[in-house]
Amino acid sequence: MMKIAALADVKAHLSAYVDAGESEGPAIITRNGRAAAVLLAPKNDDDLEGLMLAHSRRFQALLAKSRRSIKAGKGVSHDEFWKNVAARRPLKRLRKSGRNLIRLRKSLLIFR
Repeated sequence: MMKIAALADVKAHLSAYVDAGESEGPAIITRNGRAAAVLLAPKNDDDLEGLMLAHSRRFQALLAKSRRSIKAGKGVSHDEFWKNVAARRPLKRLRKSGRNLIRLRKSLLIFR
């Protein structure tokens, strides 16, 4: 069951709300009786990345632009895309990029 709590109470007991979020699920935080925020504990790094990208205006704009481009016939097939990636990056650089992606996931808060 989702918990609803006043901002003043959450500020006073933030640690307890974070702990409860991991086991009980999200908490809706209210200000003057109206929903103001949601406190949500991600399950793992992929969950965190998905949440951050889903709410990033910059990423959503890029996604919309890409969809318009594909709709206009300017896209490439899945196989063609990965063929181009393989041609541009040797395997050693891909491994390094994987480490950079992990660093990116940890710093996604600045994406928005």
